[in-house]
Amino acid sequence: MTPPTLTYDERDGVAVVRLSGRLVTDRLELVERVFWGTTTKAEVLRFDLRDLEAMDTGGAWLIADLQSRLERDGVTVEFEDDGDSRRDLIATVQAALPSEEGVEDLPRGFVPWIAMIGTKTVCVGKSALSLLSFLGEVLQSFVYAIVHPKRWRPAALVSQMEEAGFNAIPIVVLMSFLIGVVLSFQGASQLRQFGAEVFVVDLIAISILRELGILLTAIIVAGRSGSAFTASIGSMKVREELDAMRTLGLDPIEVLVLPRVIALIIMLPILGFIANVSGLIGGALMSWIELGVSPGMFMTRLQVNTDVWHLAIGMIKAPVFAAVIGIVSCWQAMQVRGSADSVGRHTTISVVQSIFLVIVADALFSIFFSELGL
Repeated sequence: MTPPTLTYDERDGVAVVRLSGRLVTDRLELVERVFWGTTTKAEVLRFDLRDLEAMDTGGAWLIADLQSRLERDGVTVEFEDDGDSRRDLIATVQAALPSEEGVEDLPRGFVPWIAMIGTKTVCVGKSALSLLSFLGEVLQSFVYAIVHPKRWRPAALVSQMEEAGFNAIPIVVLMSFLIGVVLSFQGASQLRQFGAEVFVVDLIAISILRELGILLTAIIVAGRSGSAFTASIGSMKVREELDAMRTLGLDPIEVLVLPRVIALIIMLPILGFIANVSGLIGGALMSWIELGVSPGMFMTRLQVNTDVWHLAIGMIKAPVFAAVIGIVSCWQAMQVRGSADSVGRHTTISVVQSIFLVIVADALFSIFFSELGL
């Protein structure tokens, strides 16, 4: 039995695929990989079927499938044959091809469900180990840079501080101001029922300084700057720029990751403080409008009843949140593989994971400070 063969030739904008031998089902494994890998930039592709000794529906399916893929890319497909029977068979098979790809029906039952949980648990464990390994690499680069100060890149650090911190001030101020307004309005509507409107100052001060100011700022930074970190470094990896840096003797962790993480650690406490001030201003304004609490009374209540530890606790959280966001975002960028679709997918994952871990860290901080009585 003559095995099937496929040859490809392209001239003057016309690609020619010549088929010979017996293109039948029991011999398709010899050429199916070639069919699946066949692409062209030509406007016309011509199948030459004149040397085919035999072809059944399996062979016709390979040709029809390739024809459908090429026509979706805008390629005109033509046939050369001594008769019409093979072309009619290919047309019949192509008409029977499904218009949409089917969705695999996942296995059901208790055992597949347990297997799925086990698989996801293993994936989570591997991801956690990978993240810890990446954290170790970042700490190693940080210590090495401290021991060798000439390794610092001040231009990159200042640039990232501007992009991740200074440029984020408007959205942080607006967000915090509106949060202060909402807290004051909602608190006033509840406290008015008990004649305790003046305690709205304590509500706003403690909630913003201790929790909401820095937490919401971290969430905004994770969505804004963290996604930018993942997208920029991930795109560089897709374009093989990271491999080029390693070839030149440059460490991508030191050049790309360290300036971004340190910039966030420096700027997030500053953004958190700005958010606190903006939130208090918004709360004071709404308290004055809604409850008649004058700015002077607001400041007095703020100074008398608000412990400095409320502000300190929020500022203590800020560098930890920044480190979590920066490391997770850059780690996800390093997981990008092969295509722009992977960049988008890992950018989304980095934002979700960063926000989740920030909230977990905030909960742990709350338990810790509660145990300390602060």
